[in-house]
Amino acid sequence: MSRPLRIEYPNAWYHVMNRGRRKELIFKSKDDYMLFLEVIHEAIELFALRVSAYCLMPNHYHLLVQTPDANLSRCMRHINGVYTQRYNSKHSFDGQLFRGRYKAIVVAEDTYLLQLIRYIHRNPVRSRQVEKVEHYEWSSHKGYLSKAKKWNWLYKDFILSMLSVKPQKRNRAYQSFMGLDEDDDFLRMLSLKKLPSIIGDNKFIEDLKTSFFEQKQHIDVPESKSLAPNMDRIKQKVCEYYSIDSDQLHFSKRAVFNEARAVAVYLSRYLRGESLKSIGEQFEINNYSTVSTIIERFKERLRMDKALSLKVDEIRLAIKSQEQT
Repeated sequence: MSRPLRIEYPNAWYHVMNRGRRKELIFKSKDDYMLFLEVIHEAIELFALRVSAYCLMPNHYHLLVQTPDANLSRCMRHINGVYTQRYNSKHSFDGQLFRGRYKAIVVAEDTYLLQLIRYIHRNPVRSRQVEKVEHYEWSSHKGYLSKAKKWNWLYKDFILSMLSVKPQKRNRAYQSFMGLDEDDDFLRMLSLKKLPSIIGDNKFIEDLKTSFFEQKQHIDVPESKSLAPNMDRIKQKVCEYYSIDSDQLHFSKRAVFNEARAVAVYLSRYLRGESLKSIGEQFEINNYSTVSTIIERFKERLRMDKALSLKVDEIRLAIKSQEQT
């Protein structure tokens, strides 16, 4: 059986969900929930993903996301794949964590978004995990009511603007909206065993069917990587900054920190979204897990070393400035 066609186009909205295989837990502890959110933050940074809502339940999750760069498959490959790797490593497991590929429903940019926000945030109440939405810790509901900087990553202003044109009234409007009963037809639609691929009015659905289902080939859509600096540019700017030959980016010696190489590896991942395997090939690193270790250790250095962080910022600016000339 062929895989279902993934509908991807710039600025598309999706309701994404997945659950554990055989309905098993995918979150066993608070640390697991935090780990999943960390992976989501990485997808935001790597692939320009916009996350407007989430709800993490013990054996499944819901996301409402927008993809400016038409790259949902790449985003979800990172989220599901990297979380599975880290979860298995943490719990000494191996093999598949999720039941299969994620389910993604394309959503029209109108009142359906608001209904989905409410549907996602009220999931713990419907499943009787909690009595009130605000009592559930692992959803973005509290982020809609908070002005704390820790929620700046949540793409909520657009959603809130649909409830009120006046910013000062949006929180109250959101609370009022959350207090309304959910639409029975909408709930029935999302409870079907075979979920719809698209939610929207007839014109929206027909337009997408014409573009994606009535063509023999998937229409071309821009990927975020096509807008990113190429690998040669990244290597060149790193070498210029450190005044070294490109061969030194391949140098590795036990217990010796090759800063230039680590910077180049890190920027390849975070400016291009390059796969670990591809980075390994570019820098002559035999094992992709070694690439992952280099990146994770370098991220820790960045958090601890302000001077190093400034260096990386300078190199990043140099890469982007050359791109624009």
